[in-house]
Amino acid sequence: MAGIDRSLVRALPLFNKLSDAELDRLLARATMRRVAMGEAVFEQGQKADRFFLLLHGRLKVTQVTADGQQIIVRMVHPGDIFGFAKALQRDDYPGTPTASAESVVICWPTEVWGLFVEQNPHLAVNAMQTIGQRLQEAHTRIREMATEEVERRVAHAVLRLIEQAGKTESAGIRIDFQISRQDIAEMTGTTLHTVSRILSAWEAKGLVEGGRQKLLVRDAAGLRILAEGEAD
Repeated sequence: MAGIDRSLVRALPLFNKLSDAELDRLLARATMRRVAMGEAVFEQGQKADRFFLLLHGRLKVTQVTADGQQIIVRMVHPGDIFGFAKALQRDDYPGTPTASAESVVICWPTEVWGLFVEQNPHLAVNAMQTIGQRLQEAHTRIREMATEEVERRVAHAVLRLIEQAGKTESAGIRIDFQISRQDIAEMTGTTLHTVSRILSAWEAKGLVEGGRQKLLVRDAAGLRILAEGEAD
């Protein structure tokens, strides 16, 4: 079976330093999969037999805690690798990535991870940078939840979303995938009621504009003031 056409991934930062031959060898072991909105790519605790790259769409990665609470630990954006449990010395997946929009993923068998990073130093460096960025983001969110009031946490979460997935429009910056108030609550360790109250107050101040699973940030500078705790 022919591998995936390299033109689909050539522009992604993860692969932009690989030669055509290196990229073709890597893609020869890959398969492509479409993921419908609301469908999980894999489940938390499932044996990690593959790792993935998101080619198109958006995924939210959730974890269920020991007391049964579901939290969103990260969003996966096009070009991100995910599910690389072997690199984290795990045999199972620590979370469940679910499509927030119709998505396309590329996947490889877990056993080829070591060969990939050994034969492709640039890929290894980029993958480690990705892991480092994810850890830094996780540490930042842990610090925020431990030290900051809820409104600041929500402001930080929304600002991260527009940095990662913001689309500039005449009225502001729109998060370009469906995001619910419950999603934001799960990102920030709070309740749906609290997030609804905060977003309603922000709408009244002209900071954001909501809708059914949509969010437009009308005043990003004002949100940054809130996030840094500088508001009156």
